[in-house]
Order: sequence, then C-alpha cells, then structure tokens
Amino acid sequence: MSYSPISTRSPASSSGSATSLRALEFSEGAQRAPRTPTDTTHDPLGRGNRPRIFSTNTPTSFVFDVQRDSLNIGLSESTRAGDHVTEKTIGLVNGESPTFQSLYGIESLILFIFFCNLGVALVVGNQIGSGIFSSPGLVAADAGSVGASLIVWLLSGVLAWTGASSFAELGSAIPLSGGAQAYLSYAYHPIVSYLFSWTAISVLKPASNAIIAVIFGEYLNRLFYDATTADASNIPQWAIRIIASFAIIIVSILCVWTPRLATRVAVLFTSVKIAALISVIIMGFITLSRGKISTAFKTPVFDGTSPNPSAYALALFSGLWAYEGWDQANYVTGEMKDPARNMPRVIHTSMTTVTLLFLFTNVSYFLVLDKDVVSSSNTIALEFGRTLFGSVGAIIFAGMVAVSCFGALNGAFFTNSRLICAAGREGFLPSLFGDLHPVRGTPVNATILQAVLTSFFVIFGGGFKSLVNFYSVASWGFYFLTVLGLVVLRIKEPFLERSVEVKCKFVDTHEMLMAWIIGRIEHSYRRP
Repeated sequence: MSYSPISTRSPASSSGSATSLRALEFSEGAQRAPRTPTDTTHDPLGRGNRPRIFSTNTPTSFVFDVQRDSLNIGLSESTRAGDHVTEKTIGLVNGESPTFQSLYGIESLILFIFFCNLGVALVVGNQIGSGIFSSPGLVAADAGSVGASLIVWLLSGVLAWTGASSFAELGSAIPLSGGAQAYLSYAYHPIVSYLFSWTAISVLKPASNAIIAVIFGEYLNRLFYDATTADASNIPQWAIRIIASFAIIIVSILCVWTPRLATRVAVLFTSVKIAALISVIIMGFITLSRGKISTAFKTPVFDGTSPNPSAYALALFSGLWAYEGWDQANYVTGEMKDPARNMPRVIHTSMTTVTLLFLFTNVSYFLVLDKDVVSSSNTIALEFGRTLFGSVGAIIFAGMVAVSCFGALNGAFFTNSRLICAAGREGFLPSLFGDLHPVRGTPVNATILQAVLTSFFVIFGGGFKSLVNFYSVASWGFYFLTVLGLVVLRIKEPFLERSVEVKCKFVDTHEMLMAWIIGRIEHSYRRP
C-alpha cells in the first residue's frame, strides 16, 4: 500500500472518499483543537496557542507534526483553529479584501493602481525588484547575442509561469501555510520539508539578502568611482563588500530599533522601483522613435550567439533570479472568490505582464546601450542613465536602484529575522534565537544571526554572479522537487480535492526545462 502523509486522517487518499483535505483542516482539525482566540499581546510573532492540526505517522513510528514540526517558510497567512475566517473577496477585477492590506502590505495597493486587481498586483509586485537592474548583464554575457539573451528572458518567464501555475494547484490541494515547505512534507516526507527549512534559513535567505546587498554596493561604488577616477571599469571587490556590509549593519539596527520602518517606507521604496522600471521602458522606446538606437540592433541580433549549452543554463539561472517571487502566487488563493475560475486568470495575467515588462526592459537596454556594454555591466541602469543624460542621469538611475535595493533588503531582514525567531521557539535552533528584545520586543538575536550569515555570503560568496548561481542551484533544486510532487500526488491521491487544476503540459514543460538546466550545470562543473 502506498504511503500517504495523512493516511490516518484522510480517507480520500486511500479509499477515494469525497472527504477533502481542506474539509479536514477546517472542520475536523478545528473540532479536535480547543477554540482559543489567538493572543498576540505577549507574542509579537502572532503564533498564539497553535493547535496540532495534522500529524504524520511513518512506518518507523516517527511522529512529525506538519504544522508544528515543519517550520513554515513563506508569507502566507496561517489558518489556526479558533481564528475568524474572513469572507473570500478577491475577484478577478475587484480586490477590496478587508484583510489584504495587513496581509500583503502597501506594495500591492500601489500596484493595484496600475493593474486594477489585487491578486495580479501581488504576483507582479513580488517579482519586480533588483534583479531586472542587475541580471541582464549576466544573461547577455552567457548567451552571447541580443537575440539569444531575449530568448533566455522569455524562457525564464515560461519557467516562472509554469512553476506559479503548479504551485497554485498545490496550494489549493494542500491548504497549509508555508508554501514549498508544506508541499514537500505532504508529497514526499516531512524530512524533505525539514531539509528545505534548514536550507532556507542557513543558505537561501542569507544568500538572497547577500545578492541584494552586493547590488546595492556595486551601484554606490560605481557612482563614487565614476566621480573620482578616470577609469571606473574595475571596481575592487573589497569596496563593494564594505558598502554591502555597512548596508547589512544599518538594516539590522533599523529592524531591531524601529521595527515598523519597513511598512512606513514601503510606499517610497515601491514607488521608486516601479518608476525606475517604467522610466527605462519609456526612454528606450523614445530613443527608438528618434532613430538613435545603439549598434546592438543595427547588426544581426544573433551574431555572437554562444554554442555552449551550459552557458544557456547559467543564463537561465540569472534570468530566473529576476523572476524570483513567482512562488508566492498561490498565497492569494485563500482570499479569492471562485479560485477555480479566477486563480488561473490571475496567474496568466500577472505572469504575462511580468514577462512582457522584463522583455521590454531588456529591449530598451539594447536600444540605448551596445551589446558589449550590457554584457560587461552589473549596474546596467547606471549605464543606461549615463548614456541618455550624462552624469546626472547616472546619479538618478543609480540612486533609484540603490533605494529600491535598500528597501528590499530592509523588508527581507524584517521577515527573515522573525522566521529565525520562530525556528528558535520551535526548537529547530537554540532557544536564544527565539528571545526578544526586552524593551523593543524585536527578535534581536535572530537579527544578529541573519546579519552574520548574510555578511558571510557577502564576504566569501565570490561576487554577484557566483552568488546568483549558488542561490539558483539550491533554490531551483527544491522547486523542481516541489512541482514534481504535484505529479506524485496525482498518482498517490487522485481524489484529493483541487479547486485549481493545472494542465499536464505546464507541469511537463517546467520539469523538462529544469531537469535540462540542472543537468547542464552539473555537466559543466564535472568537466576538467
């Protein structure tokens, strides 16, 4: 008999009963647990008295509570027994959810102005970040030509698109908070989820923070060296690491001393980020209309295309870094009216929007800058501004990207430090990391650990490209397993209720592309 993670609880997994996992969570789970309101007065993390919702009994009598023992990695809202269940109010064209502002933040409300849908705004806002202002150089360098790099950006969008669609089905079938962590636990075994949790705390989150800090350091150093030296092409790595380390220290202090700063300045950081992206697209096409395009589009766009398949795998990893955040698309499912109809529309609309925005942005870069300039720069927005408006343009665009990076780093530290604090309280880490500041009530020890881990990757990570490749291999390996879990569950539990069901071609496309990328990366590292 095949093993099911909730075989003692879910008849649907063994006998084909119509009883669904979602019904078990919201009805049976709530009945078995005391309906005690969550008290956050003495618990700033808002955990309250969390009941045991699901238990996993393995053949070796190893008991693992999916809700308690698997640390929730993600931004989704936990559904605890005793909590008031709000009405689902996110539709396709109207998204005035009463809980949306507190759950998803001001950023989505700003993007709502542009996209007129909060579900679409959330998915788009999670992906637009520092990556589109730094990754194009790596993609162009690995792909070798303008045409090949644009194809890489399109394929990266397809991968993110198919991944988001697959996560939407997993989220509807497995109504547990935590995203990939919960899906890995249910589809395979809690130990897989445990490994992912540890990897996220020790590698994925710090490495992601380090990448943002390095981008921040590169942009500020490029500004300084452009103003003080004749040749600013070779900025020493120690200068970038010093600035990045200072940014980490400042953000850590702010997170401990003024914990509400992240929400108060979210409007500024998000506005700057969107303004920078839209400005690049508009100015690029204005250049096209004036007929003053660069040599990138005056020569055949596929000249210089790399013949090395492994180079395209590395280019895809760099492109996928810019699309990071697609995995949070399914977090709006619980707040949505008729998710079976509206969730696919939200994903298709948002992923189409992001893919087109990134393609237009890259086209604008090549319209203004030569291919060699794009391929050799990690601070492409600065080069873009300087080519159009001289030193003033360089300062403006570099400042916008730096502000956006600082805001992203601040928000990441705010959430990740609380993740570490929760891990300390749950016993995954030493209990001292679960302690709060006696006056401020902030996770000071967790923030210090987060700063140390991030600084380690900044100092010893080998620079922007090495960090992106390292992070991508670790994260997309787990994403591959997570999406494969969708196939596993369709075989193991075909009667599991799914309000959203993805076509097989989406899953097959994602898994085949990811298998090829991971295989090429492994092959390139094995070659002498």
